[in-house]
Amino acid sequence: MNGEVPAGGLAGALKSLNGDRAYGIALVLALLLLLLPELDAQAARQMLAFDRSELGQGEWWRLLSAHFVHLDLEHAVLNGLGLVLMWALFARDYPPGWWLVIYLGSALCVSAGLWFLNPELEWYVGASGALHGVMAAGTLAHLRRGDLDGWILAIFIVLKLAYEQFSGALPFAGSADTVVDAHLYGAIGGLGLALIPIGILRAP
Repeated sequence: MNGEVPAGGLAGALKSLNGDRAYGIALVLALLLLLLPELDAQAARQMLAFDRSELGQGEWWRLLSAHFVHLDLEHAVLNGLGLVLMWALFARDYPPGWWLVIYLGSALCVSAGLWFLNPELEWYVGASGALHGVMAAGTLAHLRRGDLDGWILAIFIVLKLAYEQFSGALPFAGSADTVVDAHLYGAIGGLGLALIPIGILRAP
């Protein structure tokens, strides 16, 4: 029998949303990584965006850095809200270090997909593709536990990605410039990483 008394009030609410203690601090730091580039947005985009011509000249850091800058403040805030939602749903499903691997690995999968499969695309920024990788990995963790919400999330992801491939961005996506293929590549990357059968991947 667990003798621990469940936390109530604000502490309990924060824990239920994975915003307590170190998790809350880590979430704030992650949000800062997404929002701080907006302080000098134009310079950040010029230096960090996925830019096919600059990548062709060897600026390989853009394969990762593009997923931390945005079209504008509204785009950054929307991605920040997406991060908060993913955090509330999934933060405790994998060790923190592996979440970093999932995010960065999903980001690289997006960049690789755009580079090889979308040669017409010259420029890209945003975290939404990598966040789809986070959503896919977290959903798999819930399915493995047999949680009902895992099936709901899995159906939602499949339907969302299918809709985007056939009809374009969802009406509430927030931008006519949404690159829906990035969502597909990110989800594939996150799912692939979550399927790797290594002990460190197991939920704590």
